[in-house]
Amino acid sequence: MKKVIERSMIVPNMHLLEIEAPEIATKVRPGQFVIVIPVEEGERIPLSIADYDTEKGTISIVFMEVGASTSALACLKAGDEVATCVGPLGNETTIPSSENVLLVGGCYGIGSLYPVAKELKKKGNRVSTLLEARSSYLIYWQNRFIPLSERIYTITRDGSLGTKGHISRLPDVINSMPEKPDRIIVNGCTYLMAHTSEITKELGIPVVVNLNPIMIDGTGMCGVCRVTVSGQTKFACVDGPEFDGHNIDWKEFLARRKAYMTEEALFFRKSDARFAHKEGKCAWHE
Repeated sequence: MKKVIERSMIVPNMHLLEIEAPEIATKVRPGQFVIVIPVEEGERIPLSIADYDTEKGTISIVFMEVGASTSALACLKAGDEVATCVGPLGNETTIPSSENVLLVGGCYGIGSLYPVAKELKKKGNRVSTLLEARSSYLIYWQNRFIPLSERIYTITRDGSLGTKGHISRLPDVINSMPEKPDRIIVNGCTYLMAHTSEITKELGIPVVVNLNPIMIDGTGMCGVCRVTVSGQTKFACVDGPEFDGHNIDWKEFLARRKAYMTEEALFFRKSDARFAHKEGKCAWHE
């Protein structure tokens, strides 16, 4: 059991979860993830680490509430416990030195890019950050990226902040930069990563993605997180989660990612079923 230090909604449907886990906090590196089980006999959820504090012995996760298990996480309060939190898992992000790097983040990927930005800055890279969302009220942690970035760019679907449109406007952002990026690192939903990979391939810019497939054990034993990279089968948990975005079979990845969308939707359609906070923990109520 791991103690919850904080759980708060940072923007609609997006939550910050801080957990007391000193054995993970002292070992984790940017780009790695943990597997969390919210309640006993619950689902194993792979979640990227958005921050960690070795002195406090805590790790922070940004997650989106999309189904039953993330709904259980979203009802936690400070002082509660999660059934399991295992990690760090996966390989850390490859951090260059003295490069011009553009970070592209959307949704929960904004959070997972934060430790990457800190490490890039530490290694002497010139960092620019592009945050993408449907509207300005869905962009978070911009103030955290300001001291780490030479420039901050934003793209919103409704034009309420920065450039109006979606990630297809990435070439306009790149053209406005003083120099072409040596590489782009993108974290977020499948559409954001796939479309960024497509655009950067045409522009001849290397791109790194942090894949978020369905996963069970996180140790390479189950094979559920398999992904095709350059025609070969890889496991995101042990071979990744970082890959060259230009070599991913995105059509296959998206199809596998959607495998349980119906079940996730059905959970929220059941008006008499929900997770609720009761007697110091989250419990299933009908």
